[in-house]
Amino acid sequence: MENLLLILALAVGLAMDAFAVAVAQGAAGHNSMFHATRTGLAFGVAQGVMPFLGWTLGIAFVSEISAYDHWIALILLSGLGLKMLWEALGRNESDAAPSLSGSALGTAAIATSMDAFAAGITLPALGLPVLLTCVIIGTVTALLSSLGVMIGGMASSRIGKYAEVAGGGILISLGIKIFIEH
Repeated sequence: MENLLLILALAVGLAMDAFAVAVAQGAAGHNSMFHATRTGLAFGVAQGVMPFLGWTLGIAFVSEISAYDHWIALILLSGLGLKMLWEALGRNESDAAPSLSGSALGTAAIATSMDAFAAGITLPALGLPVLLTCVIIGTVTALLSSLGVMIGGMASSRIGKYAEVAGGGILISLGIKIFIEH
């Protein structure tokens, strides 16, 4: 049960930057069910695949990094969280979001999942089931991104900033938790 809560917290934290982009899409008027589904699928697939790729890199070097894995988790997750906070707090609320489709959507999906790649490197240190973790991360991201497009259509782009701040806080908290529990 504790692992499932950790996986869900990680998934929500990693999904927040994609959620913020999705909210901005909806707020900019790109809030049809088609846009919501397409955005959710693109972000979900990227967020699900990238931690697996990061995990393969982490597992390749597990013997070299096992003595320092808690430090790596602290630095990577906290660094990702701080980056999300920095970007969220430095963004101008009036910045309009262009419609994402085709290669622009793919690029945005990959860009928002780079933190999931880095988090995947920490999976050996966390001792979480890799495939289940990747599936949950991808599913949570897909659902939150689809929902974000629809919420953005009803709210404003300001909610995206708060989502990114929350996601950054979650990632920093996870990094500290891993470090303390080592």
